[in-house]
Amino acid sequence: MRRGARPRRARSIGAAALVLTAVALLTGCTPSVPLDPAADAENPGCADLIVRLPDTVADQPSRETNAQATGAWGDPAAILLHCGVDVPGPTTLPCVTINGIDWIEDDSEAPLYRFTSYGREPATEIVIDSDRVAGSTALVDLSPAMEFIPATSACLGAEDLDIPGS
Repeated sequence: MRRGARPRRARSIGAAALVLTAVALLTGCTPSVPLDPAADAENPGCADLIVRLPDTVADQPSRETNAQATGAWGDPAAILLHCGVDVPGPTTLPCVTINGIDWIEDDSEAPLYRFTSYGREPATEIVIDSDRVAGSTALVDLSPAMEFIPATSACLGAEDLDIPGS
């Protein structure tokens, strides 16, 4: 064995430990929220949205995420955002309009509510833990950023249809 090999290895391990400690201190105590990017996350419209996301939503602080075109708020995360999800077509799910943004509401996993933007491409999905935050408050807080994805259509209800013979 070469003389001095052990001290060099010890120095390398010590340097690696120092770097890892510094990274941990710089990133804070809260790790990033692990998410998967949506299929169309690379859409330039998602970049327009993501750079405008607020620092707080429903009084929950923003969190770092590990995926493109995503956002998260709360610790643990109570609000998750994915831009670039499949653009929804006609549906029988309720559609709500909040601050000029149309959202399809899916409560099939309550208390988790899934809201998908309607009439905007790329589409954005917001998942909200209703045990921790009010969905309407979160959608109000996200509306200013959502306005940067132009509306191409709006939700329609039965009252908007011309039904022959009625």
